[in-house]
Amino acid sequence: MLSKTAEYALRTVACLSRDGSHAERADVLAEQTKVPRRYLNKVLKDLVESGLVSSRPGPGGGYSLSRSPDEITILDVVNAVGPLERIRHCPLGLPSHTQLCPLHKELDKAYAATEEAFASVTLGQILRSKDRIVPLCEVALE
Repeated sequence: MLSKTAEYALRTVACLSRDGSHAERADVLAEQTKVPRRYLNKVLKDLVESGLVSSRPGPGGGYSLSRSPDEITILDVVNAVGPLERIRHCPLGLPSHTQLCPLHKELDKAYAATEEAFASVTLGQILRSKDRIVPLCEVALE
């Protein structure tokens, strides 16, 4: 359901959320998130353009979150790189379909539920999870 770009963006912001005290270099982000370096550049560009991430050039520069992890939802990240598309009109363009047919109504309901679920979870909530498996870490916490 999510694009590879959205998955990569979520990995990237999860990584940046762990330690907001300093900017992270792109090569370090690529290594930690397992996102190919060239693709990461595109993802970072989109995240910066959306205002979720800031970039600082030069020595000691890198990327950091622009806002607190508690203010960034999964939906914010997904929409920064490829917004979830709802079904507003008949995808077939049929003139007789002045409203969505039963099939497309059901599909749109599923998209709406996904959108609502993503909007209800912040990066901060993910960071505070009591789960033994930590995002982007090889081993679980003991």
